[in-house]
Parts: sequence; C-alpha cells; structure tokens
Amino acid sequence: MKFCVEDVKSTWGNRFIISAIIQGGIVTILALSMVGAQVVFSKVNMIQFLSLSFEGPAKWVFLGLMFYLILIVAIAVTAVFYSHLEINLKRSFAGKTRILAWIHLIGMNVGGTGTTLLMVFAGLSGSGVLALFTEGEIGKQNFAVMDAFIPPIGLFIATLAIGVMCGGLAYTVAYLRKSA
Repeated sequence: MKFCVEDVKSTWGNRFIISAIIQGGIVTILALSMVGAQVVFSKVNMIQFLSLSFEGPAKWVFLGLMFYLILIVAIAVTAVFYSHLEINLKRSFAGKTRILAWIHLIGMNVGGTGTTLLMVFAGLSGSGVLALFTEGEIGKQNFAVMDAFIPPIGLFIATLAIGVMCGGLAYTVAYLRKSA
C-alpha cells in the first residue's frame, strides 16, 4: 500500500488553521499600530498606559487583547479537532453537519473577533486614548461612552456562542457517525 500525503487532508482543519493564521495577522497589525502610536505621538507612553490598564475603561484594552489571543489559540485547537475527525477517524461533514461546521467557523471568527476588537476600541475610547488622533494627546476618561459598547459586544458574544455550540453539535454528530 502506497501512502501519499495528498490523499490525507482535512478540509475543516485547514479552514480553521487558515482562519487562525488570518486572526494572528490581525492581532499583529493591532500590536504594530499600538507601537506606531508610541512612535508618532511622542507624548504617549504605551507601557505606562498598559500598566494602568486595570483602572477604569483601559482594562477593556488589555482584556480585549488577551481574549483575542485566546481566541486565536482556540481556533487553532479547533482545527486539530476537525483534523482528528477527518483524518484519523475518517468522519465526514456533509448535509446538516456541514452547515453546522460553517456556522462554527463563521460564528467563531465573526463573533470572537467582533467581541475582542470592540472591547479594545471601547477601552481606547473610554480611556481617552482616541483623543490622540483629534487633539494630539490622551484625553480624559469617559465612562459614559462605555455603555454604548455593551449591546454590540453582547451581540458578538451571542454570535460566538451560537457558532461554538453549532460546532460542538457538528463534531459530536460526526464523531458518533460511522466512518465514511
């Protein structure tokens, strides 16, 4: 029996790996833009800002970034789960399980990314950092602006939760199904 690497592939594993790579690129751009703000605006000390990040709205920046990194790892680990099902257990995703897997992929990426980036933006907005772009220096904290971010963040969290639940259901159904 001849073994060929091309014969062994995981469609859904590959989709989730590509997604994790794209998400890693987005968080890298986000990190570089923060460093760029430090360079462009000499009055800004990002290290000092981040060290104060657990006071007031700025904590949302830190939490958003940490949750984003966790999301990227979760997407990559999900790729391993799908690869295990498709390659090792020879299970397939067709019909309803394929739809559930798509909902998983889209829900996890749209819901997770939307949640985390909105958290970062809310923290930057509420902490006065966005004033850099209009006034050239960090403004005062604005706790009231934070309330406007709660409904859209909640909507993105719901999207993420629906995606993950559909993925869990797709995975369980495919796992319990006989080999293709």
